[in-house]
Amino acid sequence: MMQQFRSNSYLFGGNAPYVEELYEAYLDNPGSVPDNWRSYFDALSNVPATDGSDHRDVAHAPVVESFAQRAKANAFMVKTSSADLAVARKQVHVQSLIAAYRFLGSRWADLDPLKRQERPKLPELEPAFYDLTESDMDITFSATNTYFTKADQMSLRDILQALRETYCSSIGTEFMHITEPTEKRWWQEKLESIRAKPSFSVEKKKNILERLTASEGLERFLHTKYVGQKRFSLEGSESFIACMDELIQRGGEKGVQEIIIGMAHRGRLNVLVNTLGKQPSELFSEFDHTAPENLPSGDVKYHQGFSSDVSTDGGPVHLSLSFNPSHLEIVNPVIEGSVKARQDRRGDVDGDQVLPVQVHGDAAFAGQGVVMETLALAQTRGYYTGGTVHVVINNQIGFTTSDPRDSRSTLYCTDVVKMIEAPVLHVNGDDAEAVVLCTQLALDYRQEFNKDVVVDIVCFRKLGHNEQDTPSMTQPLMYKKIAQHPGTRRVYGDKLVAQGTIAAEVPDQMVKDYRAAMEAGKHTVDPVLTNFKSKYAVDWTPYLNKKWTDAADTALPLAEFRRLAERITTIPADFKPHPLVQKVIDDRAAMGRGENNVDWGMGEHMAFASLVASGYPVRLSGEDCGRGTFTHRHSVLHDQNREKWDTGTYIPLQHVADNQAPYVVIDSILSEEAVLGFEYGYASADPNTLVIWEAQFGDFANGAQVVIDQFIASGEVKWGRANGLTLMLPHGYEGQGPEHSSARLERFMQLAADNNMQICQPTSASQIFHLLRRQMVRMFRKPLVIMTPKSLLRMKDAASPLTEFTRGEFRTVIPDTDATLDNANVKRLIACSGKVYYDLVKRRAEKKNLDTAIIRVEQLYPFPHKAFATELKKYPNLTDLVWCQDEPQNQGSWFFVQHYIHENMTEGQKLGYAGRPASASPAVGYAHLHQEQLKALLDQAFAKLKGFVLTK
Repeated sequence: MMQQFRSNSYLFGGNAPYVEELYEAYLDNPGSVPDNWRSYFDALSNVPATDGSDHRDVAHAPVVESFAQRAKANAFMVKTSSADLAVARKQVHVQSLIAAYRFLGSRWADLDPLKRQERPKLPELEPAFYDLTESDMDITFSATNTYFTKADQMSLRDILQALRETYCSSIGTEFMHITEPTEKRWWQEKLESIRAKPSFSVEKKKNILERLTASEGLERFLHTKYVGQKRFSLEGSESFIACMDELIQRGGEKGVQEIIIGMAHRGRLNVLVNTLGKQPSELFSEFDHTAPENLPSGDVKYHQGFSSDVSTDGGPVHLSLSFNPSHLEIVNPVIEGSVKARQDRRGDVDGDQVLPVQVHGDAAFAGQGVVMETLALAQTRGYYTGGTVHVVINNQIGFTTSDPRDSRSTLYCTDVVKMIEAPVLHVNGDDAEAVVLCTQLALDYRQEFNKDVVVDIVCFRKLGHNEQDTPSMTQPLMYKKIAQHPGTRRVYGDKLVAQGTIAAEVPDQMVKDYRAAMEAGKHTVDPVLTNFKSKYAVDWTPYLNKKWTDAADTALPLAEFRRLAERITTIPADFKPHPLVQKVIDDRAAMGRGENNVDWGMGEHMAFASLVASGYPVRLSGEDCGRGTFTHRHSVLHDQNREKWDTGTYIPLQHVADNQAPYVVIDSILSEEAVLGFEYGYASADPNTLVIWEAQFGDFANGAQVVIDQFIASGEVKWGRANGLTLMLPHGYEGQGPEHSSARLERFMQLAADNNMQICQPTSASQIFHLLRRQMVRMFRKPLVIMTPKSLLRMKDAASPLTEFTRGEFRTVIPDTDATLDNANVKRLIACSGKVYYDLVKRRAEKKNLDTAIIRVEQLYPFPHKAFATELKKYPNLTDLVWCQDEPQNQGSWFFVQHYIHENMTEGQKLGYAGRPASASPAVGYAHLHQEQLKALLDQAFAKLKGFVLTK
């Protein structure tokens, strides 16, 4: 009401300045204003003041003018003596010195156990740089922006000492690059309040020494018992085991219930025994070659994974060390995906219960591109895991490369993490207590802010890259120093003895006890819980030892099909999609009612809808997969009237049933390797979710080839790890050039063996529907590689009648569909896969050919021999078989299917090839040449066999 009065009253609103001018004139001279206004102001002067006084108001303008004039004359300036100014200037310089140590102190930190380099010259860390001299050292300055003392002031001498103790001791920290002030203050308080010095109990110190003894003891035992065998020793980096022990124990206290570890081979055997609790006798049997060998391939011992449950003061913690190939950092996204699956299973939204730990080597961390790609996932919605603790075993050398002028272009090997503003704690590996303190701080930061953090343990590699190497050939100076080094365990043991913390004989007795335990094949300390099983553990047993031929009911009852179709085509009344998208929705609604054939996008959607309605979660990720590269999916709808950038989306597949399983669709960052690795990791931890990675174009999968080769294709035969990941790779020759035509089908065919994966190329909407449902409904978990189409997404011939969804199944081989064809007249059978089928059918109609049958092989591996043989038997007078493909002869599936086809042929039958000629490039870039090649291969498919012909 008052607001309305003010806007309408003649005393307010637009008239206010005029009224104020009249009032100012009245206060100066009452007779200068009109009588009616004078009467009004006279009455107003009788109203009591707001403070209850009877003071008469005075004109404001003269007062304002007076203040303005005084300001111009500097009348308000506080008179300050030159001495006061000098003190203030020095205070500013002291603050600059403090800031310099926070920014640059790590450059002066005592980090290298080998002490190979001199301390760099950094004038910014010297008081003289700020005109501060010895005479200023005992002057007190404000210390209110530090956490060194509770007092408000400290002498410069004390401030400098505190800065050097905190930022230039065995720990060098980098956190000032963080944007968020709260996080910077957190680090300042944590470090400065204790001067970066731990204060551990006697028991804690003994435990650290015991861990160092175990770490060194295992390596020395293996070195003497298995001379010359590769193990990638941890010697020189023993404090890493103390670090891992602290992560687990402190993590348990802070509510962590699972820790998933990814690491390369350096120190892996030590982690298996001394951290995860693998029995030494089991490890020794691998060295002795007496361990069971029940896998088709197997792998070397320093690539093996392991899992266990250990006890902590906070309760049991499940540990899992991921299997890893020699491609070093490639395991990083894999463990992140595994962590995400476990967090989703627990409903651990913030990531407080499941902790990812990545262990890196210094050279790989700086050099491998997958490191950057994985870091880029850290704070994105689809790949967020609540922050990762990174531990760098910084040997200061790669294989034989140690000169920083060659090994990287950055100051530290950890500088890549600054792209996500992760703090870094560099620490001298010889100071075991400092390593443990850094581990505590790193974990606390991760749990507090749910962001990545790095502990860089600067140490050395006592032996060569492996135990058969002679490193002094290339690093003579470094290895002279290493030869003189007593070892981290000895350094710390001597320190505790000198402090009087332990008796002189204790360190040697620990060594003897550990050696005796190794001789017996046992642990000195065994925290492993043998009878514990978490309620969140997944039982893979029902999915093992299954066959791809096992039946699966993938048809959907008509009533359910229509119900789901209605749900996914219903959007909120106040939601306005783009007109083109609205047409897609309307068309899909008509398909659901049976008025039109079902197209590819609707077939996909119905597969997803039926799965989530049945309790199977669906996770689809990749570049632009929400809409689909070719605008066919529209899984995420966008309100055209939205007013905020982060609102206004609607996902129909999240609204198909009240108690449905989750449907998650993620537009990924522009990465193939890390994203595919992530999804492989997710699928490895959750067999109940349909996990799909879709390439923007199938051609781009080659950017993730290491994941395909080392995990997807071979993970099961090497490590016994089943995985149901699905790859959707757009593939098809439509004249789009070398990088937008081929998903490199031949590479997957080359990798196919031991029934390790399924490779399919469906050509209709009902086929993709049944194929996706089969991947979950059937209790068979193998990677599924789908060559998905591009032009078929909208081709009417590739749409399917509703009846093909309500009955039937995925057909590995689709017979000829020409009802007019007389089987007895068929002399030639063209077998093909993919889009070329529709071109062949069109050409046959143009030629009015009546003696050629065309069949589609929709599953290329495992090859469907039974279904293929059935088709051959339909044609009693068959003499010629032709394999026709779009791809060049040296690519595609020709070289791989020819022996499968030959196996099913009868005596006298001949097999020929029709397709593009062999080529170094997947496809041509000239449109006219593309058309010429297509015409030629279609002609060749119906012509007399020539060139390479295989006769049965």
